[in-house]
Amino acid sequence: MAKLKEVKLKITAVKKTKQITKAMNMVAASKLRGCQTRMEGFRPYATKFAEVLGSLSERAGEEASPLLVPREEVKKVLIVVCTSDRGLCGGFNTNLVEKARVFAKEKAGQGAEVSYVNFGKKGRDWCRKRGLSIVNEYVGIVGAKFDFSIAMVSGQRLIGAFLEGEYDEVYVIYSKFVSMARQTPLVKQLLPIPPVEKAESVEDAPYLPEHICEPSPAELLSEMLPKNVYVQLYNALLETSTSEHAARMAAMDNATKACNDMIGSLTLAYNKARQSTITAELMDIVGGAEALKG
Repeated sequence: MAKLKEVKLKITAVKKTKQITKAMNMVAASKLRGCQTRMEGFRPYATKFAEVLGSLSERAGEEASPLLVPREEVKKVLIVVCTSDRGLCGGFNTNLVEKARVFAKEKAGQGAEVSYVNFGKKGRDWCRKRGLSIVNEYVGIVGAKFDFSIAMVSGQRLIGAFLEGEYDEVYVIYSKFVSMARQTPLVKQLLPIPPVEKAESVEDAPYLPEHICEPSPAELLSEMLPKNVYVQLYNALLETSTSEHAARMAAMDNATKACNDMIGSLTLAYNKARQSTITAELMDIVGGAEALKG
């Protein structure tokens, strides 16, 4: 049976851990509300922007902009990996990193050279440990307050590198916020800008209105295509940031429940050890009294 002092020290340590996990849960919940509001406000804009752009590019054709033209041979691929800067959020970063690993392996199997741009320390550390090629890194953005300028600056670098022929394709891997209990890692192609997916049958096809444009669609595309990259990248960062706080909130809630279970089992062990000690002391007293009588 464990000593009383050892069990008591363990109970104290678990209680302190519980205070930390409970506080982190509350902090994550407060940050989640702000991130979720921004994400839900921007998501319809990003969806509609891509819809309008798809309608314009379909009428203008691929010759309207080099950002629409796929390369004949894909030799170099750039992957933008969005992860968090901190841990303690369950399998959030592990799922994103695994998605990046599988996707990079698929591209490498096709004969492409893969490089990385990292948003977040966890993705950067993963690349460094494996000696992967890191083109750029952005730390302290995901999970914090950031504005559209972050996506614009990084998007301009991506577009410039693509137009200069440094990369043939650019993808972003991020976590889509589905619900508090579910965050799904996704891969989205940024460059060349993919066409709008069409339904297999006319009945399944959604209604896509034909937008009236002034000036011509080709002239509008030269302005809107770069902005589409910024919009999709910013939306990916918002989704990842919201997913991080939701994952951390769930992880800390589970950790708090585990602490409660440990405190209960340790308290039971403490009571048993205390009872055994008292019983042993009583037996010594009774034994001593009987010896004196004899």
